[in-house]
Amino acid sequence: MESVRRVLLTGWFSFLDGEATAGDVLALDRVREVLDRAGVAHDVAWSPGFRPDALHLEDARPRDYSHVVFVCGPAHGPQVEGLHRRFAECVRIAVGTSVLDPDGPAVRGFHRVLPRDAPGTEPSLDLAARAPRPPSAGPVVGVVLTHGQHEYGDRRRHGHVAEQVTRWLAGRDCARLELETRLDAHDWRLGSTAAQVEAVLARLDLVVTDRLHGLVLALRSGVPALAVDPVAGGAKVTAQARACGWPALVPADALDAAELRRWWDWCLTHGRAAAGRIRDDLREGTARDGADALAALLEPSRTG
Repeated sequence: MESVRRVLLTGWFSFLDGEATAGDVLALDRVREVLDRAGVAHDVAWSPGFRPDALHLEDARPRDYSHVVFVCGPAHGPQVEGLHRRFAECVRIAVGTSVLDPDGPAVRGFHRVLPRDAPGTEPSLDLAARAPRPPSAGPVVGVVLTHGQHEYGDRRRHGHVAEQVTRWLAGRDCARLELETRLDAHDWRLGSTAAQVEAVLARLDLVVTDRLHGLVLALRSGVPALAVDPVAGGAKVTAQARACGWPALVPADALDAAELRRWWDWCLTHGRAAAGRIRDDLREGTARDGADALAALLEPSRTG
């Protein structure tokens, strides 16, 4: 086999109409780790849809590489066959792939195939399993937004709030989890009990929400909430934040990146302790609500 000059690492994450999964990228990291340790020079070809500013497959010049390595995923289909044609003068190796058809052109186009699974062979460990541990992904953030509440009429800013908040969140280094407080006994994606919803919320570092109950359920779990009131002039989210004594509130009329960042930073530093105090007050019954007033109204001494 030709001596190694420079390696181009490819995979389904390289194709314009492919996709990048977490497993694919971790598998790539494992291969890069091994090549770095061996002192082998290499580049990665990324899909422009995933990494617009990186090296793209269409810009990688075949003459610059002695080897092309295809990492992870199925070694199958026209995209892989196209890789063989474009880099026909390079040594082509597949590693950590699934082989569906050993006699298909996608597989036969490789000089060597080091599969994770293939007919008639013992499976090997997926490359992602031994990938280097990635750096911290930042906080785990539950996102609870609503696009409804049409009762507020022309004061509604729900679409604007959702677009601004989600676009801003997309640029944050965090693990985002879209959540819904609506219960459904038949939809597996939704909780069927309040306890199930709270079990998820309690495991988060932060909740970003424009819903009243997104705020309340986070605080009763001791989780800080970055709340945005989606109604111009303020409505029930603002009122509930005041009732709870919770400061991390952004009005729809003042929604911008600076305000979101300010309360984001506060929630992740001082917010956990503040939310914990509110949770403890709620559990101890020191906070009062309408049910207390209702009980007083319905006491036998008052209704008899």
